[in-house]
Amino acid sequence: MNALIVDDDYFVIKALETRMDWRTLQIEQVYTADNIAQARDIITHHPIHILISDIDMPQGSGLELLAWIRDQGYDIQAIILTNYADFNYAQKAIELQSFEYFLKPIEFDKLMLIIQKAVARAKEHQSNELAKQEGYFWKKNQVKIFEHFWRQLINSSQSFPMKPADIALAIDEQQLPYRMEDTFHSLLIHLFPYNNSMGITDKGLFDYAIINVWNETFQSSTFSVEAIMEYKEYNWIAIVRWSDSPDHQTMEELCTSFIVKANQYLKADASCSIGIAVALGRISQSIKQLVSINEELAKSRNQIFFVEQYERQLKRDYEPPNLQRLEELLYQNKPAEFVEEASSYLRGYVEHQVLDKSILSLFRLDITQLVYSFLKSKEILTHRLYSGKSYERLFAHALHSIENMEEYIAYLVETATEYREFTKQSKSVVEEVKQYIHSHIGDDLSRNSLAEIIYLNPDYLARVFKKETGISLGSYITQARIAAAKHLLETTTLSVYAVAKKVGYANYSYFSKLFKQDVGLSPNEYKKGVV
Repeated sequence: MNALIVDDDYFVIKALETRMDWRTLQIEQVYTADNIAQARDIITHHPIHILISDIDMPQGSGLELLAWIRDQGYDIQAIILTNYADFNYAQKAIELQSFEYFLKPIEFDKLMLIIQKAVARAKEHQSNELAKQEGYFWKKNQVKIFEHFWRQLINSSQSFPMKPADIALAIDEQQLPYRMEDTFHSLLIHLFPYNNSMGITDKGLFDYAIINVWNETFQSSTFSVEAIMEYKEYNWIAIVRWSDSPDHQTMEELCTSFIVKANQYLKADASCSIGIAVALGRISQSIKQLVSINEELAKSRNQIFFVEQYERQLKRDYEPPNLQRLEELLYQNKPAEFVEEASSYLRGYVEHQVLDKSILSLFRLDITQLVYSFLKSKEILTHRLYSGKSYERLFAHALHSIENMEEYIAYLVETATEYREFTKQSKSVVEEVKQYIHSHIGDDLSRNSLAEIIYLNPDYLARVFKKETGISLGSYITQARIAAAKHLLETTTLSVYAVAKKVGYANYSYFSKLFKQDVGLSPNEYKKGVV
């Protein structure tokens, strides 16, 4: 299988030639061209299966080359490169049946996967042509039948598990090579993508990579992988059929290997739950059990879990951590020790018994209430302090794993102690309020609205402000507005009514009254005096 790189940038060509692992991609020959004419000549005289072409080149665009390829009937998988995320370019590339539209700068790991997919597509096209006379399409239809059987079985297992009689009927009708006494294992893989993983930036490519890593890892003469599919985002179910007796050690070793590769290649943590090996007639109930336990289990990342162990363990009632000790650490301003104490509690729980999500939820409630109570005692508005998207995301994900819970606790406690330290500096608090008043002089500047901005109890803010400045918050706002009004009257041609509105007074009479009390002149008199 051959590839052609077309780009007028010499360094791009050299980078692609040297940094891509062409042998792993099963590319035997890589041709290069720096313009469209050269590319056409190479395609005419050599079999090309994969094209990687820039769009913008001085002697003709990559899209013109692709149009020529389609007109000539060449079956080439084209990957279009460009510096610009231009919709018109992308639309034209799609119309010309390009395999992928890829933005520069080049991410080589990502491009490697895209080329791998293009090679697979090219091979599929070759196989289609070769196998038309050999009943290939019948075989392909059989593959779809297999996929349909397992997808239907997995999806139905989550609500109404298929009965053995229904499974036997489906096998008979679809002529599947299974026996009801065959032994199967179901596995559930949960992935936790890192922030820089393709799982966050390109889910489709990430899913493709998962299948690749899985197929490379789960190979054995003692079993066959019958299906692997995502039943919920980042949650995959795999079905293994044993030709010999089930081997739990082999399953554990392969799951361990998959987790290591997921960390390395997918840039994601993973957990693997291994169901109970059962005959085909009971596989639907086994999958339902596996999914149900996955939903209620508080997982530790990069660990393997056997359903059989969970079934043998007795569940206990929730035993809270030492809340008095945690409260002391909060008041002593020791967030790191607080987080360590909470993590130690969680890890201890996992070591001695199963930690399910109902217990983890009660633990989150205790910790959250403890921190909220601490902040309330310090006159801090918790509903404002924790109202951002970061907190909402951490709160929602806290039950996904022990590590997610630890991340939530760290954010909760560190935010609380940092803000508490800030509010202890009354000068800093007052200065921030003053700056806000002067930069939002025409807005609603009530005591309550300012307290919301600074995340403090309104009464507490008013006391701190008066103690620090010697005047009440309301008086300071009035003075600031009158000062701003004087400045506008002195430096602009705005009418007195417009000035009143601009400094926050919709009622002109009230504004005029306050202005005269402070300045000794009405706004009109002051404006005339300035002029």
